[in-house]
Amino acid sequence: MMFGTFAPADQITVMLVVGGATLLISLLLFFTFAGGESFSRQSKRRLIEISQGEKTMSKPKSGTSARRSQDTSGIKLLDALLKRLIPNPDLLRSRLEKTGFKITVFKYATATVLFIANIFVFCYFLYGLPLMLAIPISIASGLFLPHVIVGYLGGRRIKKFMKTFPEAIELLCRGLRAGLPISEAIVTVGHDAPDPVGAEFRGVANAMRVGQSIEQGLWNVSKRIDLPDFKFLIIAISIQRETGGNLAETLGGLANTLRKRRQIKLKIKAMSSEARASAWIIGSLPFIMFFLLWLANGSYVMTLLEDPRGMYMIGVGLTMIASGVGVMAKMVRFEI
Repeated sequence: MMFGTFAPADQITVMLVVGGATLLISLLLFFTFAGGESFSRQSKRRLIEISQGEKTMSKPKSGTSARRSQDTSGIKLLDALLKRLIPNPDLLRSRLEKTGFKITVFKYATATVLFIANIFVFCYFLYGLPLMLAIPISIASGLFLPHVIVGYLGGRRIKKFMKTFPEAIELLCRGLRAGLPISEAIVTVGHDAPDPVGAEFRGVANAMRVGQSIEQGLWNVSKRIDLPDFKFLIIAISIQRETGGNLAETLGGLANTLRKRRQIKLKIKAMSSEARASAWIIGSLPFIMFFLLWLANGSYVMTLLEDPRGMYMIGVGLTMIASGVGVMAKMVRFEI
């Protein structure tokens, strides 16, 4: 075992330090699930107030209960346990809907438990880590990996949506200029636009068929496509329905603005590519050198892991690397 050469006091110290760090990561992830984005909530509430001309009303409980009934496992004990363990299921459910896949809270919780179990088996039985160290590592990794995967899938779908969204607005404008009503133009976009834009507009068309208004159907889509660009479209349609005016001209200007914003973002990404490449190289170089030195002289490198002072040095080094990469990532990220 890796800790076989430690004194008992040193083993306890190392386990407490590493276990405390993993516990801190677990708490941060817990508060990430539990907490919401107050600015995003205020923005959504303000946009709804503008579109409806009044303060937002509470959503009917029937729709919420119908949606939650789809997330149940059919076992009352498991459902009650999930409600107690997940502090903010609505926020988690919203993140799962952004992926475009039919992932329920129960499936997500099951996948998280499987991740934790597999990582624990790998750390404790295969790698031989102590029990006090394997448990916090497996919990932290099991909570972190599904969270990152869901965030990646949601971000990838939103980026794919934004690639064809300006063209979808142009198609909507052409339908309005041809004399179609806004409802028929939305149906046309749903049939002709590629997914995920077409899929979302088809959902709006289906919502209109069952009696919902255009604005309500679009606001339901905005829960999955949480972008200000899409909310601009909803506000433009809402204002036109209340005050009148040339909606085709307004949406044409919106499509042109979105296309220019996308061009600016791509230009900034190209100009900041050098800094992002430097961040990747600087962040990965210590790990590459550690691996190469381990291949050349394993006993020399393993002194860092066998000596408690080496463990502290590794912790300080990883903290400094994470801070430097985080600062560089923040410097090349711009809001447009």
